[in-house]
Amino acid sequence: MNAFDLSGKTFLVTGASSGLGRQTAFSIAQYGGNVVITGRNKVRLNETFEKLMQGIQYPQSNIQIQADLTSQDDINTLVGQLPVLNGVVYSVGFSDLIPAKFINPEDLDRNFKVNFDASVLLTSALLRKKKLHHGSCSLVFISTISTRYPFVGGALYISAKAALEAYARVLGLELLSKKIRVNCISPGFVKGTMLDDTRNKISEETFAKIKERQPLGLGDPEDVANTIVFYLSPASEWITGTSLILGGG
Repeated sequence: MNAFDLSGKTFLVTGASSGLGRQTAFSIAQYGGNVVITGRNKVRLNETFEKLMQGIQYPQSNIQIQADLTSQDDINTLVGQLPVLNGVVYSVGFSDLIPAKFINPEDLDRNFKVNFDASVLLTSALLRKKKLHHGSCSLVFISTISTRYPFVGGALYISAKAALEAYARVLGLELLSKKIRVNCISPGFVKGTMLDDTRNKISEETFAKIKERQPLGLGDPEDVANTIVFYLSPASEWITGTSLILGGG
């Protein structure tokens, strides 16, 4: 038996229109899992779906559903269309660099709505509508290594992700009786659009210091996606309530 085999199981991946969410959808499919991908950018989500369907090696039932998870109406519509799931990967998020003295109510609302509220409210809807398989389900939240190693200007992003980690630990306790596992992964800086966006907002000196913290170098999206597959698979069936740092050393 292959402990990483996801055949016959169905997983929801949020934020699948780009970055880690997109790669995670590909990796789940490579291990035989069925994928429901969602994101708010229709064009990029469709690009993910087309590549997903081109890359599969055997019959799978993959679905794309456009949704903005900052909208409760979109959450309700999405959940209403979902089958019962064997896992969810919460990959929605963005990094907004704002020095503490310049933070205003709009910044606070925007950052928490995307980086925290969206995943929490989606989970509530999934539980109410009984869309999570009891006895065979794994929820994986993507946090950030910056909750341990913060950077200047990251107060809102890091605070929202720290709140998400705390929420996930409590959620894991609440779902123990249903055998639904809950874990977080906390990646360091990974090659992709979010890193590019961050690099454009900071100095070369600051970026060099970031790279120095990762002796094994910058990560690839596949490095994170493979770890997510582990948490979704039977190989991790005795693990819940953890937050794993992926930081290149």
